[in-house]
Formats: sequence, C-alpha cells, structure tokens
Amino acid sequence: MITKGLKHISRVSDVLFRRLRIERDITIFPDDVFLTSYPRSGNTWARFLIGNLVHPQEEVNFLNVERLVPDMYKHSDRTLRNLPRPRILKSHECFDPRYRRVIYIVRDPRDVAVSNYHWEMKKRSMGDAYPIEKFVPRWMASEFSYLARLGSWGDHVTSWLSTREGHRGFLLLRYEDLIADVKLQLAKVAALLGFEPAAERLARAEELSSADRMRKLEQEQGGKWVQTRDTRRDKPFVRKASSGGWRTDLPAESALLIEKEWGQVMKNLGYALSTEAVSPASSSVGEH
Repeated sequence: MITKGLKHISRVSDVLFRRLRIERDITIFPDDVFLTSYPRSGNTWARFLIGNLVHPQEEVNFLNVERLVPDMYKHSDRTLRNLPRPRILKSHECFDPRYRRVIYIVRDPRDVAVSNYHWEMKKRSMGDAYPIEKFVPRWMASEFSYLARLGSWGDHVTSWLSTREGHRGFLLLRYEDLIADVKLQLAKVAALLGFEPAAERLARAEELSSADRMRKLEQEQGGKWVQTRDTRRDKPFVRKASSGGWRTDLPAESALLIEKEWGQVMKNLGYALSTEAVSPASSSVGEH
C-alpha cells in the first residue's frame, strides 16, 4: 500500500510540474475557456485577437501572451492554477468532455499542410530542400512528434464536431471567416464569454492583432518567446497572412491526396474541392 501511494504521489507531482507530457491531466475548472485547434490553424492569431479583446487595458505581444492567453503545454499546472479566473487557455487537444466552453478554430487542411511544412523547417526538423510532396503524406499520417498524439487533421476536427457542434458553450470559428470579417467573429467570441463589446473595442482588438504588427513584434521578441526562441530566425512564424495559399504552394497531387482522404469533412465545413469547384479568390490577412 505504501509503495502504491508513493507511486501515486510521484505521478501527481510529475503532472503538476509538467515532467510528463500528459496535457489532458491538468487541473480544469468549470469556468475555463479553451481556445482549441489543430496545429497551424490560426491559434496564435486568435490568442492575440481574444487577448486584446478581453484585456482592453493591455496590448498583447509575444512576451505577455503566455500570461494573458497561456499555452497549456508551456506551463506547469501550478502556474496555470494560479492564473486569474476565468482562464482562456490555448489547447490542441482532441475532444475532451471536461472542456465545457470551447472556441474551436478550423482551417482548410490544404493551407494547414503548407503551414506545418514551413513550421517543421523553422524547427529544423528538415532542410529547405525537403520536397513538400514527401512531407504531405507524412503530415497526414501524423508522423511528426507533436502530431503523433493528436492524430490527423480529419480525426481532430471530427472528434469535436461530432460531439460538440450545436451545443451550448461551443463556438466554431473558421479561419477564413476570421479573415473575411474579424469584428463579426470576435463578437461571437464575446457572446460566448458573456459580454457585448463596443465597436471601438472590436476595432482595437483587430488593429492590435494585425499581421503587420505581429510580424514587427516577432522581429523584436521572437528570440525570447517560448514558442520560437529555439527555432530558426531566418524563417518567420507569422508568414503570408493569407488564406487559399495552397493553390500556389501545394502541388496538385498533394492537394488531391488531402481531398481524397478528408473530402467529405472539408465539404461539410464549406471548403470546395479542387475537383468540383473553384473556391473564391484568396484573401490576404491573418495566417499565424
């Protein structure tokens, strides 16, 4: 019994102080809000937008975002538990029934593939000469370390939409809709959070979260931010800030591979397949 008790105490300690990668075991409070997405779907941009919306007296940057809208993977459970409530936490988790309020960001998986391709290069997982044609099947199969536990884009999206879409406390935000009308989508976020923001507050959040401002902040602070400080400085974290870039950046065979695997899910979300229709011209604001 003593041995069993010691093992339990050791496990709890490991979880609390993040010595184990068991993200789902962090302390969760009933008033938490989880900003959730598959990696490279616009979560960082959303953190800036929502942080600037919720904290009108403070401008979000890469050095304070971990306090205002913290990444649950970068901090100990003790640190997270001591944050002011209600907490807004960045997450990449698949469906978790303990998450009572969720803002789920979804993005065209063809653009997500391109973004992950450049992110892996920035992390030095592969060189600049590695062809995207080889990367895409590996990405789809979740072969990269940070994706292995999450599964594929299709698995992740389906896990949330099949269980939470239409439920109270769940807000689905398409990345492309954020680009098209930031203020409209932020108003939906505010409604989930329980307040009605003035037009000036929405405009401020949009302006302070612009791609140009984030690029400037990255140049000044990227070497100190926990997410990018150990990555290549010659490759930006905030890239083209656009949607639909896959049309020029992704080979046709790679796009077809993605569409063959997840075509029905994509169509359900409003993403036209290249074999069926031409999507609207790409916009240019926002990829992070």
